Amino acid sequence: MNDQPHVEQDGPETPRVGDLDVDPALAAAVLEIEQHVAAEGWDRPARHFALVDTKQLVEREPALAAAMGLDDAASQGSLTPVEQDGLSASVPLERALETISWPADVTGCAAVVERFVLPPEADGDIPEDPAEAAAYAAAHPARQELRMVAGATRAGATYCAMRFRSHDDDTKVVGGADLVPALLELLTATLTDEHGDGHEENDRT
Repeated sequence: MNDQPHVEQDGPETPRVGDLDVDPALAAAVLEIEQHVAAEGWDRPARHFALVDTKQLVEREPALAAAMGLDDAASQGSLTPVEQDGLSASVPLERALETISWPADVTGCAAVVERFVLPPEADGDIPEDPAEAAAYAAAHPARQELRMVAGATRAGATYCAMRFRSHDDDTKVVGGADLVPALLELLTATLTDEHGDGHEENDRT
């Protein structure tokens, strides 16, 4: 992905979940996913999640909701992440997202991916070929590795949480509404009602 995350150069900051432009339900779901995947460690493949209205999930799938520890009291105004399978490790996440669409009862979606980021001064040396660019970034002495969790809803809300491997601490997670615009655009496109040829509806929620 050529799109560089919009991160301050002086280091990670505490997520600003209370920002007025942030959907609190989406932010909470993204941060929940971030905590979940962080507990499993680094060097993991890309993953994606459906975000479903918790209240509807409790009503529609009571057994599943009970197994997940959800109830009516916990369901008001929240989103529940449901991990999906089917991503191939050989296909870049960005390309896979171009083939995915969600059924109408899915409120939003989220994706998790690990990436190397380089300092701005390296931009002019990055190869055009994606494979060569990835290899160049992985070998660069000034690279930083991070994990990105990005989420979007049908209503147009977006939120991201990022953790640097060099600052692998729950208090150092960077949060914001538009940290990875290109990835957020792809996620939002999977939630639209109109899809081009090659899209497959993901109904494993």
